[in-house]
Amino acid sequence: MSLTVRLPKFVKMVVSALTIVALFLFTQAPNASATINYGEEVSAVAKNYVDSQYKWGGTSPKGFDASGFTQYVYKNAATKMNIPRTSALQYKTGASVKQSELQSGDLVFYATGEKGKVSFVGIYNGDGTFTGVTMSGVKVVKMSDKYWKERYIGAKRIIE
Repeated sequence: MSLTVRLPKFVKMVVSALTIVALFLFTQAPNASATINYGEEVSAVAKNYVDSQYKWGGTSPKGFDASGFTQYVYKNAATKMNIPRTSALQYKTGASVKQSELQSGDLVFYATGEKGKVSFVGIYNGDGTFTGVTMSGVKVVKMSDKYWKERYIGAKRIIE
């Protein structure tokens, strides 16, 4: 013989709802965490401006020069960093990095004018290229190209 208790639908709904609430309250959900690789993000932001125009002294998407570009990207990327205006002053910022240890977002420096004197900066992309402002605008450039290889001075990591 079986004993059956008949509950009204309303009571069944309340019991079901309380059971669901209890599950949410007394069970732990896995912690969601997201980290951002600031160097990769800086590199990605820089690439968004490929084909922007070159402008001597330019510091905005209307026209950039090399250091105006790096300054703009760092300020407008997730880093929100204020870096110096000129490539020579940017070269005095951060920690020196060996070329073999470059990471995305590192600044790479070149002597495009007077030999041995910093006059150009770009943002390393992590694949042997950098994004920088040439006379024909913002481009992704291979560091192994003869022109750039011969003029390389060094690199700095300004993201901690």
